[in-house]
Amino acid sequence: MDWALNIGVGSDYSRTDLSGHAAEITADLGLSGSGAAMFTAVDLDRLVGADGNGVSVDATVGISHPTWAVDPAEVATAQSSPGTINLVVQVPVALDPGAAVNAVMTATEAKAQALADRGVPGTGTATDAVIVVWPEEGAAERLAGPRSQWGSRIGRAVYQAVWAGSRAWSMSPPVTGSTPGVVP
Repeated sequence: MDWALNIGVGSDYSRTDLSGHAAEITADLGLSGSGAAMFTAVDLDRLVGADGNGVSVDATVGISHPTWAVDPAEVATAQSSPGTINLVVQVPVALDPGAAVNAVMTATEAKAQALADRGVPGTGTATDAVIVVWPEEGAAERLAGPRSQWGSRIGRAVYQAVWAGSRAWSMSPPVTGSTPGVVP
């Protein structure tokens, strides 16, 4: 992956052609190669970073409408509320496909644990996203679950970023951003 994009949008954002919108923005920015885009109504100036033993995490944390992974009331109405926690996790070692899946799971678990420890009534929001990036070179790690070397580092860094971001969120009212942020 050559780039990751966290796109700031207004809290009233209603476009449903997310791929098309992301393509417009990447073209405007002159980005090429492969990448991934996420959208958030969190002010991108609230980006929180955490580093730990080679793992780097950038997080935008918006928890105005937390939700549970399974909420019977929402399943019945098929509605979701805005609010977004976007995570970009950078790992300095290659990951094989199974380890990549484990890395996303570990990041998600760490996010949910940080929210629980903050007393947030939910495991996240309905629109959370996680991107994990790694170099293509080198022997691929086979494990990235929470008890593996790289998974435990991912977990700690994500926990720290979400913990800090949720603290910042609770201390001041949200401000909507509109500028894309690029993580090289």
